[in-house]
Amino acid sequence: MNAASGFRAGFVTFVGRPNVGKSTLTNALVGEKVAITSPKPQTTRSAIRGIVHIEAGQLVIVDTPGIHRPRTLLGERLNAVVTSILGDVDVIGFCVPADERIGPGDRFINEQLDAFPRAKKVAIVTKIDAVSRPAVAQQLLAVSELREWEAIIPVSATDSIQLDTLTTQLIGLMPESPPLYPDDATTDETLEHRIAELIREAALEGVSDELPHSLAVTIDDIVERDDKELVEVYANLWVERDSQKGIIIGKGGARLQEVGARARAGIEPLIGSQVFLSLRVKVAPNWQRDPKHLSRLGF
Repeated sequence: MNAASGFRAGFVTFVGRPNVGKSTLTNALVGEKVAITSPKPQTTRSAIRGIVHIEAGQLVIVDTPGIHRPRTLLGERLNAVVTSILGDVDVIGFCVPADERIGPGDRFINEQLDAFPRAKKVAIVTKIDAVSRPAVAQQLLAVSELREWEAIIPVSATDSIQLDTLTTQLIGLMPESPPLYPDDATTDETLEHRIAELIREAALEGVSDELPHSLAVTIDDIVERDDKELVEVYANLWVERDSQKGIIIGKGGARLQEVGARARAGIEPLIGSQVFLSLRVKVAPNWQRDPKHLSRLGF
């Protein structure tokens, strides 16, 4: 297909406070898990691309870290990632959950969008499965008062409500263009990065609020055995303090075993093979504030 046929393709990013469902929405639209999800703030740390294909066009979703007031060098770098993406995308989807009133955080993010006049702005009211129809209507009205939107679309990613409508509306706002990715592509993330993220997601489950910010994952090696029936993955979990290392490992290594089991359950379907996963927990003091550590960990 080409641009002359009316085919449209372009980039959209979803912004909003932590836990409004941006990564869940990305995964639901793509039809597979390309972005990890967690109730912990700042789970997404890189610009993950998910690709949606329909007959009328191709939608490239850039799942970004949330806009926030940074407290560390890592926070500043994550905000810089968001800013560069918002300056380049065709459409910005501002996500507001149906089950929470619009607050200062939403208004702060909405104000930041004025700095990106090139992008068309769409409001997406998420989690409509969690509230009554009158409550959804009330939230749609509240969102409409924030600014003039190209569209306001209520959705539920978990119950697949209005996802086709959202895809169609977003592609309709894209420029005419040939496809940007092959028909079978769902993400441009490397396998190594996807595996590292699945390990981090597994490690985030059930930990205290301060630990997620201090957690990073690197992959040392991925080795396919000669019989191709087993893939060996050697990975490092990085934290900032010895006390955090103890939390991740758990009593007698029990928690680290749980992390490994959860991570393998996500990695094996991804690579289509059984996995031997070796996890080592290492300490890099105050890595969120140290430029050398940040570079070494990929930020």
